[in-house]
Formats: sequence, structure tokens, C-alpha cells
Amino acid sequence: MHTYGTARVNQSGHLEVGGVDVISLANKYGTPLYIYDVALIRERARGFKETFEKLGVSAQVAYASKAFSAIGMIQLVEEEGLSLDVVSGGELYTALKANFPAERIHFHGNNKSKEELIMAIESGIGCVVVDNFYELHMLQSLCEQQGKVMNILLRVTPGVEAHTHDYITTGQEDSKFGFDLNNGQAEEAMQIALKMTAIKLLGVHCHIGSQIFETTGFTLAARKIIEKLAEWKERYQFESDVLNLGGGFGIRYTEEDDPLEPWQYVEEIIKEVQDQTATYSMSMPEIWIEPGRSLVGDAGITLYQTGSEKHVPKVRKYIAIDGGMNDNIRPALYEAKYEAVLANRVNDPVEETVSIAGKCCESGDMLIWDLPLPKAESGDILAVFCTGAYGYSMANNYNRIPRPPVVFVENGNVDLIIKRESYEDIIKLDLPLTRTMSHK
Repeated sequence: MHTYGTARVNQSGHLEVGGVDVISLANKYGTPLYIYDVALIRERARGFKETFEKLGVSAQVAYASKAFSAIGMIQLVEEEGLSLDVVSGGELYTALKANFPAERIHFHGNNKSKEELIMAIESGIGCVVVDNFYELHMLQSLCEQQGKVMNILLRVTPGVEAHTHDYITTGQEDSKFGFDLNNGQAEEAMQIALKMTAIKLLGVHCHIGSQIFETTGFTLAARKIIEKLAEWKERYQFESDVLNLGGGFGIRYTEEDDPLEPWQYVEEIIKEVQDQTATYSMSMPEIWIEPGRSLVGDAGITLYQTGSEKHVPKVRKYIAIDGGMNDNIRPALYEAKYEAVLANRVNDPVEETVSIAGKCCESGDMLIWDLPLPKAESGDILAVFCTGAYGYSMANNYNRIPRPPVVFVENGNVDLIIKRESYEDIIKLDLPLTRTMSHK
């Protein structure tokens, strides 16, 4: 078993996280159950933030809350002194309800509604990351109506894409996000924004990919953007106060994954920005980054109870659990891979290879293929690692299955962050027919 954060095997042979036996959590809160190792989240956050501080570089580390948003999570982000990214009115509302400082909130999205932008303006958030000309003009109009000025970044596509160990340089015009850096759109947007009275252009933003294990993509993006900013400085006397290089820092899901430590990403990004700005005799911008998955992904564990099993002779053995694509849709969407153990029998020897099936009425609801396990029995507790990002945030009620609860554990303490949904919760928005349906 590869251990993450404070996870260990205790004297009972049970998995323990944050000083708490997870079997006791399963007994108290039921399964499926999401568990977060708070100490590991703090460690990841500080790995990013303190590296900037140690090197004396002005920065904002913003948690990308789409990875997992809840009031308790946002409060933890505030405790660690981070900024916050939101991508919808719902995420912004959650942040405000958590009393997160509005001036440290950045609002992303490729199709923000008028209502969402009004909420952002009225709340006094720190920055809107503008994605297109339509939004730029709408934001200017709404700010004028309210007599407010909004800080913005322009989201640009720099022609660099990165995923895992691969990066490619492309024209990248074919993206639903941002202004293209190479075809003149970004420059046109910059010119328009500089003339707007209710808009203050702080700088530019890019996001080059996800689950990135190397620094090459980030440094190449920084190089291409700063080269363009140098042209804008010469041509328009515009100097970018902020350079936001986005997120996408990878985590270890399985033994095949080998990500860098947070400080390694940060040091390489800083070095490249320093080198490039010095080359063009530009002032050093404030650097913003947006870790999401890398803060919460491997801090999350999901517990399930095993149920039925099915043998297909000479093919495979299926073991079914009481969750599945309702609480973790990533295997169905992306063929995502995970590691898991029997949390109540971690030290038992492996005896068989099984496939873990979800309970949804869908043949594609498979959580893990070919998992080595001790001989599982009905009622065992399966712990699946690294489910902290895009688990709960993408959870759904397919088959009208309630969403699981979420608990935070730290130093032997347990906090229930989100309650388990009930059947009553499932139907609370349903309305009965108000007339008799006629049949012809």
C-alpha cells in the first residue's frame, strides 16, 4: 500500500487517517463516505505558498475550488491564507457564505451570465478572468451601471498544451477558452480593455492542461507570454502587473504516476519568469497560480462496503460496492485509474485479482479493473485512494442515489463537512402534477 499524508495501518490492521480509524468512521457515518486528510491539504498548500515567500516573490496561490467546493473546505483555504478561484455563481455563493475575503476571489468561466457578473461586482471580488469579447463588453456595461471598477485578467491561449509528461506547441486556436495569443485576438482585447473606464487590466492568465508532471509546459508558456508582453510594452506602454500561469499540477493516482513536489513547480516557474523579464528589461509581475487537484486530490479517500460478487469462469471476478459513478464518475468519463485496499484487513495477504463494480444500472459503472486484494467478503470496507478532487464536486443522483457525506480528519478530530443526502433531499424540488393528464 502506498501511503499518502497521515494514512497508516494501525495495530488492528485497519487503515487510519488523521489519527482516526476509518472503520470507526464507516460505522458512524455509513458508506459510501468521503474522508479528507486535512494535514495533507495544509502541507500541499504551504508547499506552494511558502516557496514564493522563501524566494521573496510577490504571488497569489489560489485554490481552484472546482476540485472540491464546500463551506468547510473554503474555510480551510482561508485558514491557509490562499486566494480562491470560482467558476460559477454557485461556487461564488459558497465562498461568500463561508465568509471568504471577496477581494481574494477570482472568477473564471467561458460563459459567465449577467446575473453571475452582477453577483461578482456587488460582492466586490478581487478579479474577473475575462474569457471573450462578449464578456468584456458586458462587464464594462454592468460596472458602469453600478459605478464600480473591476480588476480583470485576460485569459489567453499561448499555444502550449501539457498533460502528464507530454507537452505540445500548437496554434491552439481551437479552444473554447480565452483569447488566442498568436492570431491577434489577445492584443485586440488588451487594446479594448485599456480604453474602458470601468475596467482595470491587471495582466494575463493562461491554463495549459491538467495532471502535469513536469515544468516544461509552464516555462514554455511563460516564455511565450512574456515575449508577447514585451511587444505590448513597446507598442502600447502596457506592463502586466500580474502573470497567472494557471494550475494543472499533477498528483499520484497509481504507481505509474510520478509528479513533482509543489516547491519544484514553483521554483522553475519563478526562475523562468525572472529570466524572461530580465531579458526584455521588464519589471517582474506578481505571479499567480491555481492548484486544485494538487491540494485535495491525494488527501481524499472514499470508503465503500462490498456486497454481491459474480464469477465469470476463466474471465474475471466482479465485486460490487455500494457506490460507483454517482460518487466517482472519473473512471467512466476518463478511464481514470485508482488504487485501493480492504481498510478493515490491510495486512491480509493478496489472494486474488478482482474488478470493482459500481451499483448503478449501467454496464460502464466500473470503478477499478484488475485490483489485487485479499479474498473479499460481503461487508468488507474498500478504501479507494486519491478521490479528493472531482469526486464530490462531480457527484450526481443518477438512479436517484443520494450523495455521500464528507468528513475532515486531523489530529484525531473529525468534522462532518457535508451531511449524507436523504431520499427526502432527492425529491425536495419535485412537484406533483397540478392537473389530470388526459389520454387520447
